Amino acid sequence: MSIYQFLKFEPILKEKIWGGEKLTSLLHKKSGLKNIGESWEISGVKEAISVVANKKLKGSLLNRLIAKYKSTLLGDKVFKQFGNDFPLLIKFLDAKKALSIQVHPNDDLAKKRHQSFGKNEMWYVLQADKDANLIIGFKKNASVKEFVSNLESNMLLSRLNTEKIKKGDAYYIPTGTIHAIGAGTLIAEIQQTSDITYRIYDWERQNLDETFRELHTEEAKDAIDYLAKDSYKAVYSEKENSTSEIITCPYFTTSILPINGEVEVNHQEKDSFVIYMCVLGNVTFQYEDQIEKLRLGETLLVPACMKEFKIIAKEKSKLLEVYIK
Repeated sequence: MSIYQFLKFEPILKEKIWGGEKLTSLLHKKSGLKNIGESWEISGVKEAISVVANKKLKGSLLNRLIAKYKSTLLGDKVFKQFGNDFPLLIKFLDAKKALSIQVHPNDDLAKKRHQSFGKNEMWYVLQADKDANLIIGFKKNASVKEFVSNLESNMLLSRLNTEKIKKGDAYYIPTGTIHAIGAGTLIAEIQQTSDITYRIYDWERQNLDETFRELHTEEAKDAIDYLAKDSYKAVYSEKENSTSEIITCPYFTTSILPINGEVEVNHQEKDSFVIYMCVLGNVTFQYEDQIEKLRLGETLLVPACMKEFKIIAKEKSKLLEVYIK
């Protein structure tokens, strides 16, 4: 049994203490919520399973589609590895205020403690206010003892690497990397299916009820990679009407696809579903007599069995293309 439909899903919007208005004002998400920090575009997280928003399969749950269509939806290799679990969590994030300084556990630690996947992730910057930045990694190699000492003496921030960002910047954040998204940042996030975060420092801010969010310093100690890296920023090029890899890792591959006109897409060599996130302009997907439009801030899942189709843009547009090698 095969599934020949482009799949769009209802965004799952989440209010956050650090969220803002860009998901509604710039990406046109419809909601009466305030301080929306995240739009979960495609999710297999048990408490937040995505629901199809379009055409014949409207109202269907992602996990039930996987159980029914199996490898024709996910790809043979992906289904063999993950079964009925969707392996990626796709989001847009609006950080009006800085997120907490945090770290995510690797697969082994996450499985041991939470029966979950780890959380390797990447960020693509859609928009950044003047002087927006990210905190990512240590300036120089550290140790558990130094980390605890710096945290207790309020010196941790001075030991962390800060990078100014701009539209189009991309970063890979492997598990164990201490990090925080800075204020004034709108990003696309691609990650493993996991919602496990160890919060280390939260800027001393309070909730509306004057309580503080829980910190996970003890859990973070043996989850952190204390080695400094030369750079986490991806170096990539762009070629109109052609895909160029931004980041590839064992968990996902993300490419950029600038489009102006018509592109014939052929995924015969891929044994995976393919996800497209529109990060500029708007495009039309065409498969035989099936048409699906995608505009800035929208996301589309193409089942693994749909190998050849067209993407058409009447203005300069850009897509992120995500799949598993």
